Amino acid sequence: MDTNRGTFLNMKDISIEFPGVKVLDKVNFSTNAGRVHAIVGANGAGKSTLMKILSGAYANYTGEIFIAGEKVHIGEPKDAKDLGIQIVYQEVDTSLISYLSVAENIMLDNIVNHMGKKQFVNFKNINDGAEKILKKLNIEIDTKKLISEITLAQKQMVLIARAISMKCRFLILDEPTAPLSTSEIKELFSIVDELKKQNVGIIFISHRLPELFSICDDVTVMRDGKFVVEKQIQATSQKEIVGYMLGRNFENSYKKKHIKPGKKLVEIKNLSDGEKVKDINIYAKSGEIVGIAGLVGAGKTELCNAIFGASKTVSGDKIIDGKKIKIKSPYDAVNAGIALIPEERRKQGVFIEESIAVNITSSSLNKFCKFRNVLNVENENKKAREIIEDLDIKTLDENKKVGLLSGGNQQKVAIGKWLVSDTKVYIFDEPTKGVDIGAKKEIFQLIEGLAEKGKSIIYASCEISELMGITDRIYIIYNGRIVKELNTAETKESDILY
Repeated sequence: MDTNRGTFLNMKDISIEFPGVKVLDKVNFSTNAGRVHAIVGANGAGKSTLMKILSGAYANYTGEIFIAGEKVHIGEPKDAKDLGIQIVYQEVDTSLISYLSVAENIMLDNIVNHMGKKQFVNFKNINDGAEKILKKLNIEIDTKKLISEITLAQKQMVLIARAISMKCRFLILDEPTAPLSTSEIKELFSIVDELKKQNVGIIFISHRLPELFSICDDVTVMRDGKFVVEKQIQATSQKEIVGYMLGRNFENSYKKKHIKPGKKLVEIKNLSDGEKVKDINIYAKSGEIVGIAGLVGAGKTELCNAIFGASKTVSGDKIIDGKKIKIKSPYDAVNAGIALIPEERRKQGVFIEESIAVNITSSSLNKFCKFRNVLNVENENKKAREIIEDLDIKTLDENKKVGLLSGGNQQKVAIGKWLVSDTKVYIFDEPTKGVDIGAKKEIFQLIEGLAEKGKSIIYASCEISELMGITDRIYIIYNGRIVKELNTAETKESDILY
């Protein structure tokens, strides 16, 4: 590794805690300008948190950060930017202003930093500056186009261009290839190569090991919030890196009961949405828990939404209990006996400003209505109390706002509302996201209980260890296609990682 002190970055003994959870524990990380350095680890390893500290998103950390041998303080994003540290998050839309042009977004920091008291903007200078930066990176985008008019890959390039406009020394790319096509990934990698030539240090967070071995110089492995090892890419292998990544052996802490599956209850044939989901064929029997495993951006959520009618489909059949069903909307799906517990529960799974009782009965209100659709509040509260007791939802009563519950209890409410309706097929999309280990076990037991009652479970997750512990079979989804079907009992965690 180049030891030029003028470009050396060192993070030493970095720790951070959030309420009740130690996310990072004395992590060390170092890299140089002019190098592409990967950070890898399973979900929850602490990769993104470490980089958020470096980029100024979290100030409540302990430890030291050095640049060029000098100790620096990074307490907010401005501190990081002043030191030449920029980050491009995976959710690019959150960092861009859709109604401004490409040029305005690229030069946004310059506009904010250099706008005088008169607050006049020289749009010609803005466009010229943006074009100069794009040319430097060999990127072809019309600078006068609105952000809302360009592709996702182009948006990512706009953010990289913005970072370079501020004399970037270290650029952090967080899962940059997750939403990109193969051709777009090639474009991104050519930009990374160009930045490397310009002596910019690239810190590359990714789950996709083959990509890392084609673009990176060094790799740091993290596990459970701790530093594991740093290697030069040429001195290691994918197999060795997978070995370092594995550590949390979930199947040893939770092992599902053996439930003999019944007949096919749900079958999806040749399902496509015209975008992310491509010719999917899967099935699940009654009493069976079927996993959908894939990286971030592989198409798991899109598949769940397509089955549930929450997104358009351009082709394919959905067969429930032997009958072909037309599902054009979630309403049709619910009537067909399909439930979806979505990944973004606070946005899509529950009404956070409403009570537990309102949420529990929301999917089957007709069962609680009297004459002329008047809601029977007494029956609604009674059923809510039953679900609260059955699922052990931690609350004083059924009238508490769901938004005030913990993540695990919110998830129980999101599941509980479907227990009231006549549901045959349960689709879980990242069901343990943001819940603690105790709540996770309760959710697994709840899912297993549904399987024991003869329900079909589709369990989509990027948490491989969870899939190993809870499923009977696993489909691997990659770039919107099912590329492998595995019997969980005959599969190793490393097989799925590969």
